[in-house]
Amino acid sequence: MAGLTGLTLKAALDGLANKTFSSEEITLDHIAAVEASSALNAYVVQTPDKALEMARASDARRSTGDAGPLDGAPLGIKDLFCTEGVESTAGSMILRGFKPTYESTVTSNLWRDGAVMLGKLNMDEFAMGSSNETSAWGPVVNPWRTQGGNAQLTPGGSSGGSASAVAAELCLGATATDTGGSIRQPAAFTGTVGVKPTYGRCSRWGIVAFASSLDQAGPMARTVEDTAILLRSMAGHDPKDSTSINLEVPDFGSFCGKSVKGLRIGIPKEYRVDGMPPEIDALWEQGIAWLKDAGCEIVDVSLPHTKYALPAYYIIAPAEASSNLARYDGMRYGLRVEGANLTETYEKTRAQGFGEEVKRRILIGTYVLSAGYYDAYYLKALKVRRRIADDFDQAWQTCDALLTPTAPSAAFALGEKSDDPVAMYLNDIFTVTVNLAGLPGMSVPAGVDAQGLPLGLQLIGRNLDEGTLFSLGSAIEKAADFRARPQKWW
Repeated sequence: MAGLTGLTLKAALDGLANKTFSSEEITLDHIAAVEASSALNAYVVQTPDKALEMARASDARRSTGDAGPLDGAPLGIKDLFCTEGVESTAGSMILRGFKPTYESTVTSNLWRDGAVMLGKLNMDEFAMGSSNETSAWGPVVNPWRTQGGNAQLTPGGSSGGSASAVAAELCLGATATDTGGSIRQPAAFTGTVGVKPTYGRCSRWGIVAFASSLDQAGPMARTVEDTAILLRSMAGHDPKDSTSINLEVPDFGSFCGKSVKGLRIGIPKEYRVDGMPPEIDALWEQGIAWLKDAGCEIVDVSLPHTKYALPAYYIIAPAEASSNLARYDGMRYGLRVEGANLTETYEKTRAQGFGEEVKRRILIGTYVLSAGYYDAYYLKALKVRRRIADDFDQAWQTCDALLTPTAPSAAFALGEKSDDPVAMYLNDIFTVTVNLAGLPGMSVPAGVDAQGLPLGLQLIGRNLDEGTLFSLGSAIEKAADFRARPQKWW
């Protein structure tokens, strides 16, 4: 049976349950699509044999009435998640050839519920980037192109492979991670839905660490309901992660389509930044109108410390990265470049194994943690982070969720900003506050710009209140009726 890659995850699960097609059939369709899409460079490792083995096992379970919530659904896994026996590199040369002997908790949860793994998805090296150009395996290409243009566009980062694969129908959904916007910004750039859950909702065990107090796993898919289905399986308490939240996981799908009448939606005035394209502003106003029509009350709120979010983030995240990445020394796994002595082996391994952006962030992080600068930079950034969290706490006194743009622009061309790190960092201007405060956030595709490229709206919710985001996201999705798809050129 052909054409199964275009199904939503929900439709595919329904078809599998009704035995309209088998997991083997839909998996074979996806394997063929992945093999034909090398121009996108979304997958860095393909696992067709493993996928078919998992699909056949799923079909056997269904035949005995023993199917799980995701049974038979082919998914893509961001290369930041350790997968037992399958190369896991975090997009870095320093981990080339590393095949973990263990499985991350999030992927274990997915396999427990019957999902099928198609392979590992490309990403910015160690999740450090906003355009998927820092990967040691080359940039991912966005399946979208401007009208009449053929320039290669970024799918966003660091979860660019996840976003590109979902948008190009190379998987029914994908795992991703978000440290400063790495799920939501790529979702906006590719016309997909991305959810960054509350910090601690998904276990970080077995995910290669970038910035431990900010990293959070989440799903990407083509609809709000699909992300809800995925998140329910991905989330859950894990005693192996000390920051994991010990609460029962709600049925997130039950919130989709629920009435949002009476909800108060905050519009933060600080997110109206100078130089924002008129199309982004117009889409934001349209989103406000949609929620008002759905019965929401719109209230103006202030998040006064927003302007300090990017500087604070780019001190805290590199500081944690410099600590986390100290373990990559060529001694136990991954790349080793021999030197005349131990110190030279360390130096040569790290010099050749890490890319330029990773080196830049390690150096920044080491600097802000050094004696004499710790108080001036790192400690001050932590205080600012607390103020940013307090701003949100104050906002929740008058509203139930916030609505903002996801990114300050549509997807830009590969190479357009790679020579200017500051311009690249500004892509995270609307998203980093959510990570600093540990809150849930969601990007929903809501329109296209003048060049036909997708644009997203961001919803920000209270701690552990993903349910409200799924309700609001469904309302925006229904009102926007976003049906644009990239024209196939790859």
